[in-house]
Amino acid sequence: MSDGRRGRDETVDSVLTALADPTRRRLLEILAARGEATATTLAEPLPVSRQAVVKHLAVLDAAGLVSGGRVGREVRYAVRPEALDVTARWMSALAADWDRRLATIKRLAEAAEAAEAAETDERSASSD
Repeated sequence: MSDGRRGRDETVDSVLTALADPTRRRLLEILAARGEATATTLAEPLPVSRQAVVKHLAVLDAAGLVSGGRVGREVRYAVRPEALDVTARWMSALAADWDRRLATIKRLAEAAEAAEAAETDERSASSD
């Protein structure tokens, strides 16, 4: 496997793992809507503590989905879309591959059905 593909696969794996948690998905949604926010601000609408939010943000940061930057005494977090874009492209390619496979199965099934119908018609015509 090439280094580029291995890197992409690791990115996709870490993004999907990070997004498996509903609290992390909600944090990402809030950050996307607000642009940037502190852990304290992010914890306000959630049923978890600020410390839990910081831990969730660390997972999102490790997956490349958010970044934190110090502004004075605060750490402000913002969405980083690159890892999500890589994952979306991977999912799109996977979906296209499955669409091709399903189209092939459909064509084969329709061809088999048409052949069976033609064979049935031949038998009917020869018995008349």
